[in-house]
Amino acid sequence: MLMRHRNEEPSIDATAYVAPSAVIVGNVRIAPGCRILHGAVITAEDGEVTIGENTIVMEHALIRGRSGHPAHIGAAVMIGPHAHVNGSAVGDEAFIATGASLFPGSRVGQGAEVRINGVVQVNTVVEAGAVVPIGWVAVGDPASILSPERHEEIWAIQRELDFRGTVYGAGPDVPMRDLMRQQSEYYGAHSEDQIIEG
Repeated sequence: MLMRHRNEEPSIDATAYVAPSAVIVGNVRIAPGCRILHGAVITAEDGEVTIGENTIVMEHALIRGRSGHPAHIGAAVMIGPHAHVNGSAVGDEAFIATGASLFPGSRVGQGAEVRINGVVQVNTVVEAGAVVPIGWVAVGDPASILSPERHEEIWAIQRELDFRGTVYGAGPDVPMRDLMRQQSEYYGAHSEDQIIEG
């Protein structure tokens, strides 16, 4: 399904394939040879999404572009099933495995791998060719790549990366009720979306 959002429409090269059950919303640019499989959601909230040539987006992956944090996916990239790529830049020939999560402001270099259920935290830079092992967390710039049981070390770096400010545009003292009211208003813009092609 293709949808107009915030007066922007997707642009999909004629040689790309988008499965009928995929949802493409707003200012999304899909290059030649891309394959967007069933259940994938690619949504340009208020920032663009670009996907380079011959990139594969597997079933039920989510790619989201945001203001200040567009999603740029390079050429010949694999985005695995159930992966979450939110406001991240992914270099050419990278491998983002099943269930991986990339947060706003993160960058994954050319040929890098984020393996099954790996996490790349906000404003984190994974160098070209680096590997985030299964279930591990990359945090910082340059990234420290740590196993999940090293939570205290991860948090010591992560707390300096401004997760709330980067993801929600809010300071640490904003109450959750206010934060979710802001998010409700932000995502409320979808109530005016228009189906272009179903």
